[in-house]
Amino acid sequence: MERWPRRMGFAVKVTGRPDLKSNDARKWQSNPHLRVSIGYLRAILDYLEEIDVRMYRISSDFAPYATHPEMPQFHGQVRECASELADVGRVARERGIRLSLHPSQYVLLSAVNPEITAKGIADVDSQAALLDAMEQGPEAVVVLHLGGAYGDKDAAIARFVESFPRLSEGGRRRLVIENDETIYTVEDCLRVHEAVGVPVVFDHQHHNLNPGTLSVGEAARRALASWPAGVTPKVHFSSPRLDSRIVTRGKREVEAPPLLSQHADYVHPWEFSGFLREVGADREFDVMLEAKMKDSALLKLRQDLTKYGLW
Repeated sequence: MERWPRRMGFAVKVTGRPDLKSNDARKWQSNPHLRVSIGYLRAILDYLEEIDVRMYRISSDFAPYATHPEMPQFHGQVRECASELADVGRVARERGIRLSLHPSQYVLLSAVNPEITAKGIADVDSQAALLDAMEQGPEAVVVLHLGGAYGDKDAAIARFVESFPRLSEGGRRRLVIENDETIYTVEDCLRVHEAVGVPVVFDHQHHNLNPGTLSVGEAARRALASWPAGVTPKVHFSSPRLDSRIVTRGKREVEAPPLLSQHADYVHPWEFSGFLREVGADREFDVMLEAKMKDSALLKLRQDLTKYGLW
């Protein structure tokens, strides 16, 4: 019997318990605060313990407006909540729950505009500081895309490499990069890894859409090999949406074909099992599922893998 991934997790929203919130989403006028988000996370950690899930991606808005350039009143939240962050981080460590963060697509280290890059550096540093305040180990990472190509992918990669040393020590230590669906392949990410040592997260669906010259198995194994010894790598997995969409055309709603770039609600169990076998049972890694049904999709996948003897 081949072994399972060490851990499987999901991102942000909890579908199986709609009463559980992922972050304080109030607008700035209501004075949202990291302290509220920490309380929400503690409840989610209890739920993860209940369903035996040991991996979770925290909302990128966990500390609301933490780096907003025009709202300095929100910039000190991590420092203000040091004891609460240490406490909830201890709970995660004791339960073996791997935490991570994934800034939005607008957080860039390769922008042509230096102000956008400076804001991206501040965002990565802030999220790394959050994980440091929670006293998480090196497996707790901040996942970032390389960004746009701006008409010259080599120049954009060079800007990313030049920006990397400007991150804080924590930012450099926790940052990892991910291949995307249209521009940057695993091979491109490995170029950045070779330049600055940043590990590469392999995204299965993105690779199928933007494979470069590598097979799934070769790309995944090379990405896994970019991680430092003693740190369990992670990959992202999702199945493409295959059902029709309802779109508005003029004043009418019509049925349209699926977009393969969209995530399906659940994970195709045979596709997932085939991927694990292609990578090889000798490789240990964690899997972040990016299905739209989140925890419900994870629980369904576990059931399917067992029911059909797939893993």
